[in-house]
Formats: sequence, structure tokens, C-alpha cells
Amino acid sequence: MEKKDFYYDLPKELIAQQPNERRDGSRLMHMCRKTGAVTHKNFTDIVGLLNPGDCIVINDSKVIPARLTAGGTEMLLHEQFEDGRWSVLVKPGKKARIGDRLTFGGGRLVAEVEEIIEDGLRLVSLKYDGDFEQLLVEIGEMPLPHYIEEKQTDTSRYNTVYATHEGSVAAPTAGLHFTDEILRKIEGKGVKIARVTLHVGIGTFRPVKEDDITKHHMHSEYCRIEPHVADMINETKTSGGRVIAIGTTSCRTIESRAENGRVLAGAGKTDIFIYPGYEFKIMDGLQTNFHLPESTLIMLVSAFVGCEKTLAAYEEAVRERYRFFSYGDAMLIV
Repeated sequence: MEKKDFYYDLPKELIAQQPNERRDGSRLMHMCRKTGAVTHKNFTDIVGLLNPGDCIVINDSKVIPARLTAGGTEMLLHEQFEDGRWSVLVKPGKKARIGDRLTFGGGRLVAEVEEIIEDGLRLVSLKYDGDFEQLLVEIGEMPLPHYIEEKQTDTSRYNTVYATHEGSVAAPTAGLHFTDEILRKIEGKGVKIARVTLHVGIGTFRPVKEDDITKHHMHSEYCRIEPHVADMINETKTSGGRVIAIGTTSCRTIESRAENGRVLAGAGKTDIFIYPGYEFKIMDGLQTNFHLPESTLIMLVSAFVGCEKTLAAYEEAVRERYRFFSYGDAMLIV
């Protein structure tokens, strides 16, 4: 299977540059997984499309202000290790040699390059005074995707209302549409809400370079499922309810922790790459945004519903002038 099989034409003006005025103000394409038939709705209609006994799975990871700049150097925090060091992406990377010291925030944070690791990442030790999280708030920037070119007035909109555990460098954007009110209505209908955590890494920014997609290597990302959350998902499967992942990161989390038709609690790294031919073990439905052509995300959607039906739905979305990518409209496949 080749990368070009997942290409579609997208007019640049359909790439959403700003979030909707209301989080739940997006459109929602409702797609039948079996037939590929689509109907056009508003995101608030999602409550009526869920059934009592269903379970939605949300990723509660929180995006940190991971982009640091000084002069012509940009450093993107990627992952923190147990010893306190970080893997980072430095642009331009050729100027970040072992032993180099990179200074940000007028000297308030210094990163010393200790190793050059996989895919051009650097392993650095950080030196700073005070609270690190507060320092990032003061000197860091939200790492918005490259296709968002307009200046943002409220970068808090790049986190979900349920974001809790800090660690992502990109948002689980399918969840950006939810409000506290919608979540209350969903629970009031008898739908369970299962919270998992997957810290989204820099792999989300990187294109598939191999023509043969089976040769593509996914960056590993930390994910966690608590025991009571695993029980909630497994009880839903046992009772005949649907498990609906909110976003590709929630999907990858539960599918990577699946064994014999059940989700296992625990924490660790996942580099699961889901593309057509994959047999889903847990997920019965998916709510997601509209993704970049030839990306691993559209490949995951195609694995769930089929490549032909996916591309047909995307072509319909273009004709209907849906908004695309992180701040764009949503799709529900059940």
C-alpha cells in the first residue's frame, strides 16, 4: 500500500486558522461505517447519536508551551525522562552539537546538549531556577501546527476542557469541540466517559516519507490506562455497548493495550501504527477531525472504514466547505 493512495486535493482556504467562536460550534459529518453514507449535522448533535450504555474514550493529556525560541534557534520539548532530562527537536539542528549550551528566556533556561539520538532528536539537560511549569508559561509558546499561520489571540483553545495531565506537544484535537455542558448531557444520557492519557509527541508534525507506508516508523509515545478505566471499557464491551474513541490518540491508546478482546490497565510506550488491514480489537466508533493528505491519521481512519469510503467522505467535505485540520470541523463514524 502506497502513500499516494491516501492523497486528496484540499484548497488552502479550507484549512481552519482560528478556532470557532464556540467550542461546540463546529459542523459534524456523521458517517455510517458499514455503508459510507454521510449526513451533515452540528457538533451538538453528537449527544443524540450516542446510545445509553455506550462509552466514549477521551485523551486527557494537556499541551504544554513546549516551543522555545531565541534568535534564530528554536527548541521543541518532546519527552521528559525519569532522570529529568528531555529529548528535544532543535532547529536548525546542525547548530546543536554535543556540548553546546542553548539559552532561552534571557538566560532563565539553559539546555546543554548531551547526546544526539534517533531521528535528529537531542538529549538535553535543563538548568533553571524556580518552578519549571511556570517558567514555560512565561517564556514558552504553544506548539501550534505549521499550517496555522495566523496569530492566535487565545492559545488556551488549543487544549480540551478536560485536559489534565501535562506532557503533549500537540493537542488531541478531536476533543477540542467538547464543552462541559455537552459532557454533562452525554453522562446524563447513560453514556460512560473513560479518561485515558497519551502524550502526543512530535511525530504528529512529521510526514510519512516512505512511499511504501509499511516502512514508516512511528515515534513512541507514553500512554496510560488506569484500572477503573479499563474496567469501564471492558464492561461496555461485555454488555454490548459501543466503545467510541474521541480522536486517533484515544484509539491508539486502547488498541495498543488490547489483549483477547479486553483492555489491559497499565502504562508504557506505544508506537502502534494503524493502517488498512489492521483488525480493530476494541474500538467500535471514532469521532475525529479531518486530517492531512497522506498522513498517518487519515491512514488510521481508512483502516477503520476503508480507504475508498474515507476519501469519498473527504471529497464530500471539500464540496460542502467543511473546515479542516486541528481547528476544523468533526466527523463521527459509527
